[in-house]
Amino acid sequence: MNAEIPASEPQFLSVGEEERRIAVRVTPGVSTEAAPGVVWCGGFLSDMKGTKAQHLAQWGEAGGRQVVRFDYSGHGESGGAFEQGTISRWAAEALAVFEVFTSGPQIVVGSSMGGWVALLLARALAARGESHRLRGLVLLAPAPDFTEELMWKAMPDDVRAAILHDGKWLRPSEYGAAQPITRALIEDGRQNLVLGAPFSVGCPVRILQGVADADVPWRHALRLVTCLAEDDVVLTLIKDGDHRLSRPEDLARMIAAVEEVG
Repeated sequence: MNAEIPASEPQFLSVGEEERRIAVRVTPGVSTEAAPGVVWCGGFLSDMKGTKAQHLAQWGEAGGRQVVRFDYSGHGESGGAFEQGTISRWAAEALAVFEVFTSGPQIVVGSSMGGWVALLLARALAARGESHRLRGLVLLAPAPDFTEELMWKAMPDDVRAAILHDGKWLRPSEYGAAQPITRALIEDGRQNLVLGAPFSVGCPVRILQGVADADVPWRHALRLVTCLAEDDVVLTLIKDGDHRLSRPEDLARMIAAVEEVG
């Protein structure tokens, strides 16, 4: 880490053989057994300056807790092309940020796709015998396996054919420009599926899910709960909550969940 860089400016980490330039922002603070640090994993086409990430950083600053947030390649302030992104690539970037910018126990907060990335991070740490580094996971409208379950299986035949033939399809989005959905994203996603069988992350898991979420159905979160059979899992369904979960009351629930696990 480069401590002399002002907190208002991102630091950069090179990841992968092609040295993808990953932007990272660190809210200075402690990261101890009594007060674990927090790592933010954002969603698909979102960035670390979003409402929830910013609110988490402000909470860390007010309480003296270290909060690490970053942008995946092709997102926000990071380098690289979005269309080259895959779940494997973005999960590898999350692991690299975790390795370089954190020490001691951490709470990982994952939003939407970031929930999937958080689960893959937990799996990677377990494979290294480092599950003790995780104090808890807080997952907001988590979307594990979304490339297969929420995209590919829901696509009409002509869209699937376009992806297979052309290598991508531009999906209209209410959040801005059309989203390029690539064949590489879909096929790589199949190598990272987590909902096929029970598994353990070895730490408490708190899930916040809006019932009115039009992007990730609440039953998808329930399926994740059934897979985490060995862990301490609490699923909170928010009746009028949408996918963003960025209202003041939703932000308060996020912070409460973080404080509950650490």
